Amino acid sequence: MNIILLGPPGAGKGTQARRLVEERNMIQLSTGDMLREARTSGTEMGQIVADVMDRGDLVTDEIVIGLIDEKLSGDAAGGFIFDGFPRTLRQADALTRSLEKAGMSLDAVIEMQVDDEALVRRITGRFTCGSCGEVYHDETKRPAVEGVCDVCGGTEMKHRADDNADSLKQRLMEYYKKTSPLIGYYYAKGQLHTVDGLAEIEDVAASIAAVLDGTA
Repeated sequence: MNIILLGPPGAGKGTQARRLVEERNMIQLSTGDMLREARTSGTEMGQIVADVMDRGDLVTDEIVIGLIDEKLSGDAAGGFIFDGFPRTLRQADALTRSLEKAGMSLDAVIEMQVDDEALVRRITGRFTCGSCGEVYHDETKRPAVEGVCDVCGGTEMKHRADDNADSLKQRLMEYYKKTSPLIGYYYAKGQLHTVDGLAEIEDVAASIAAVLDGTA
């Protein structure tokens, strides 16, 4: 099964994608991860990516699609999760062609909807362990021992510099501006499903599972 996860910054796409990888043997294709992997791969495509990024230029759609084509040619019994791609209608059409070329199709587009103000409260209060990346929150998930990670025992806690209200509202505006056409596009194709991205993690996972299992 091949799906797209849509949702604004902080909606929990990464958390849900990791669950799908673990529970359904799916492969997460994150644009950022693919570019970083390609850059250090030593392949011809990797050298192209490295040259573009070293110049500070934007990576073209053609390069990203090329990386996706490489991934689609591999083994993925559980299917693929597209995270961070597509972002435009042009990319959506390109992804459709890539899947068709690989003998595959897109099964579902899952939008993780959020209440913006609640999301701002969620994000501005979060911090992570600098050692293992475990996520905490000032109000809802503090470490059992103040300043000490429950998972690895690390003591370096970090707040992201852009996890502030003004920055997040700007990122949300950019997301909605770019993603709105995609929402309509996939809705018209009958592939769009929505879940409450601010529900408890287990509840969000159950909603996504219902979509994938055809019981939603």
